[in-house]
Amino acid sequence: MFCPKCATQNLDGASFCRTCGANISLVPQALTGQLVQPQPAEVEEACGMRRGGKELTLDRAFKNIAMGFAFLVVSIALSRSIGQTWWFWMLIPSFVFASTGIAQFIRLKEKAKNASLAPPPVQRTFAEAPNTNVLMPPTPSVTEGTTRHLNANERR
Repeated sequence: MFCPKCATQNLDGASFCRTCGANISLVPQALTGQLVQPQPAEVEEACGMRRGGKELTLDRAFKNIAMGFAFLVVSIALSRSIGQTWWFWMLIPSFVFASTGIAQFIRLKEKAKNASLAPPPVQRTFAEAPNTNVLMPPTPSVTEGTTRHLNANERR
């Protein structure tokens, strides 16, 4: 198996290139077409889906902000009319709805900003193979120096 980064031949089943140290554990899977499929959570996140299966939209964000404002108005009205302390508990859903709506609005704006800044996809091509007619000396292994240093401690 050859390293896609430096074109060094490595042992089959190796996880890292012996010359440059690149991760080559997925190369055999890529060559056979058996790449790892993304998890459903990653797919939902990429599509803009939430846990409940509802898509984040600007309408939902404004709806939550309006619900928070409505609970706040009801809470203030109850405090003026009844005067007891239980109206205070109406502030909890007010702040929950309002903060959820604001968070959704900010998340949607960030997503739109990131989408506009993302570069267009680039067609990637493999680099041409090096000239195989020229004999080159074998490249030294990344681990040879480490092994030499480890063996130096055992001799003492």
